[in-house]
Formats: sequence, C-alpha cells, structure tokens
Amino acid sequence: MTNNRRLVFAALIAAGVLWGTTVPLSKLALAWLAPAWLAFARFGVAAAVLLLVAGRDGAGRDGAGRAKVRAACRPAVLASGGLGYGGSVLLQNLGIVRTSVTHAALIMGATPVIIAIIAAVWQRTMARPVAWAGFAVSLVGVALVASGKGGGATLGGDGLVLASQLISAGFTVAQVRLLRGRDPVAVTGVQFAAAAVAVLPIAAATGGMPAAPSGAGSLLAAAGLAFCGTVLPFTLFAYAQSRVTADVAGAFLNLEPLVGVVAGAVVFRDPVGPAQAVGGAAILIGIVLSSLQLRRATTTRRTRRSQPVPSGC
Repeated sequence: MTNNRRLVFAALIAAGVLWGTTVPLSKLALAWLAPAWLAFARFGVAAAVLLLVAGRDGAGRDGAGRAKVRAACRPAVLASGGLGYGGSVLLQNLGIVRTSVTHAALIMGATPVIIAIIAAVWQRTMARPVAWAGFAVSLVGVALVASGKGGGATLGGDGLVLASQLISAGFTVAQVRLLRGRDPVAVTGVQFAAAAVAVLPIAAATGGMPAAPSGAGSLLAAAGLAFCGTVLPFTLFAYAQSRVTADVAGAFLNLEPLVGVVAGAVVFRDPVGPAQAVGGAAILIGIVLSSLQLRRATTTRRTRRSQPVPSGC
C-alpha cells in the first residue's frame, strides 16, 4: 500500500469515527442551545479556525493562503455551504431533539447508499458490484441495529434526520466537482462560513438569544462538536474526497452510526441487544467490501502509470 493510499484510508477512517461523536455531542449541546443556534455556533467556530489556517500557506506567508481562500469564494461554493452544511445540520439537530441517539446515528448509516445512487444517476458513476454488496450488507446492519426500541425515538424525529441525510448525500456528490483544483481546507472554511450565515436569521427568528449554559457539560459538548465533530472530520474528508470518488468516500461514513450506537448505549443507556451487535458487525463488513473499490481503483491507476506511453509519429 502506497503512502498516499495509507493517508487516504487514514483520513476517511478518522473522519468516520469523529463524525460518530456528533450525534451524542449534539444531544448534549441541545440541552443548552436551540437547534439553529447550535448549527450557527458549530459552523461559526469551525469557519474561523479553518479560514485562519487556510489563510496562511505552509511557509507561514499570508499571500498564497489568502489567494486560496479567494479562489474558494465562488457562488457555487457559498450556496453549497449554506444548503449542504447549514440546511442539513439544521434538520439533523431538529431531528436529534425528537429521537434517540441510537436511531439518529443509525439512520445516517443509509447515507453511503444514497450517495452511491445519486452518483450513479447524476454523474454516471457506477460502483463495482462488490461495493454495492457492501452497501447492502451495511444497510442490513443498520436495520438490525435500528430494530431496538426505546430511548425516546419518534417517527417525526427519524424523518427529519433522514431528510438531513438526503441533503447531505446530494451535497457530498456535488462536492467532488467543487473541490477540483481548489484547496480543500479553504473550500471547507468558506462553506462553513456560508452555513453559519445561512442559519443565523433562522436562529434569531425562532430561538431568540441563547441563555448562558447551565453547566460545563453542555458547553464542553458544543466545543467538542465544533472541533472534534466538525473541523477535523470535515477537513480530513475533504482531503480524501479530492482524491477518490464520492461513492468510495461515502462507504466510510458507515463508521459514524457504529460509533453513535456505542455512545448511545454507554452514555445515554439506549437499549442494545444481540441484533444490534450483529448489525454492528455487518456495518464493519460492509465497509470492508465497499472499500475494495478504492483498492482496485488505486491499483488500476498505478498499473496504467507504469505502462509505457506509445511514441508519436
């Protein structure tokens, strides 16, 4: 395995695991902030951090970094950030308030399949049969884990989370084109800023001004959501997504519901039985099968590069 492949795999795995913390962290933070205010705080803080990083190049000079940020400030990038990040996370927060951590995390397990379907229809990008088998196995795993009852889950909350994932999946497919030729950190920072601006009027109109946190737990959860659940995973995923197709990158999103289920069971005492354990194993197997497409694609590219190029006439 080449160093580039190792970095791509590591970035995708780390992003999936870190995203798995977002549902439990959101559940805790929503005890303090209303859904729209939490989305604003999450993306506002994350945008400030990423734009600060992107504004300086590797040598610490401001000029080159600012040029990358300016190159990312395009209408399509801004619109995608406002809807893809702001809209999807706002719906996700509204759903998390109304359902259990386990159900919310597991509904997100359907996202890789949705991404693959959208990519096949929109971009004519067909995953290999083994990848579709992986998606199917993961969906079975999601269904098994979601078969558990209790924990405050409601149909309305589940529906809002599913709607958020439909938006997120479409955004993930479109993101491949938006990242092309642009710095992934700069693009992500600009999109986060657009997301914060998009949800601010909704937060002000529906939630009023947020009160001070009642305890350190909700404040720490909001901070963790901004950094560990947003800055790091979105940057890692953008880095990897600029190097692989959307359906391959999406396969690793199945780590998110697995981590969420564990957090739901341990922290929130959501019920977990044998079916959930088998489902978790199925999710992992599905990820392995889906990732075979990345291994084959990388091997094919390396083989083609090694072949001699015919000389011209």
